[in-house]
Amino acid sequence: MQGFLNLNKPYGWTSHDCVARVRKLLRLKRVGHAGTLDPAATGILLIALGKATRLLQYLPGEKAYQATVRLGVRTTTDDLEGEVITSQPCAGLSLADIKTALSQFIGKIEQIPPSYSAIQVDGQRLYDLARKGEMVLAPTRTVEVLNIEVLDWRDGDFPELDLALACSAGTYIRAIARDLGIVLNTGGTLAALIRTESSSFCLQDSVTLTDLETQLQTGTFQPIPADAALQTLPSVNISGTFAKKWCQGQQVPLDIDLLGLVRVYEEARFLGIAQIQDHILIPQMVFEPIS
Repeated sequence: MQGFLNLNKPYGWTSHDCVARVRKLLRLKRVGHAGTLDPAATGILLIALGKATRLLQYLPGEKAYQATVRLGVRTTTDDLEGEVITSQPCAGLSLADIKTALSQFIGKIEQIPPSYSAIQVDGQRLYDLARKGEMVLAPTRTVEVLNIEVLDWRDGDFPELDLALACSAGTYIRAIARDLGIVLNTGGTLAALIRTESSSFCLQDSVTLTDLETQLQTGTFQPIPADAALQTLPSVNISGTFAKKWCQGQQVPLDIDLLGLVRVYEEARFLGIAQIQDHILIPQMVFEPIS
């Protein structure tokens, strides 16, 4: 049992809860995920099974979301799960003003992650410190927002904005909601979040935990092939003695004008990940050794 599972995470579950459930259902020890999703969020949680957990570091990091931002409200967690810090009606906002403010969040931006987050400071996760009453400011990080599109706008005392966002790994949508409220001088918090894409996988192709249980009961479950999550990397083929030496951790010559990370195959068999430098194929991770 090795490969990936494109799971549609249910509301209220932590990413760890989902990993534990999948581990139990599949009776599999080695299970991991490709990026934490908050309990209040739903959508794609890409899960690695068996040896595929070793491939998580090579997955493309881009993700996409649909988010609802509520303006006029600030909370301790930057979403509706936290305590309300301020609540001030802001009925005078226009969509034009909001779109102008949103333009500041496109491209590479500096972002301070929420105080309630899984980031570690001095070996402790921020949400653990926050629950103890120790509010530690997370270090600023550079993230990239590739696109923001306004999907809907509902006016009122506490207007709500539906957005589609594409961004780099490590981007906190809660922080964007909070910072949009700061720019507009109204306060802002995240009211809902769905991850629609992760590492080239789409929400419409995902399965729920209930779907997974049904597939296991009927014997129809098949994990996504391990190399399917790595299609953004170019591929190379090696064979014979070169393939065997490479699988033993040896560097082998390669007459191809490529640089960087590649997928390695022997015909249709996925062998692992390599780095190409100066026409040398350097093993990075041997996934399927040749005996």
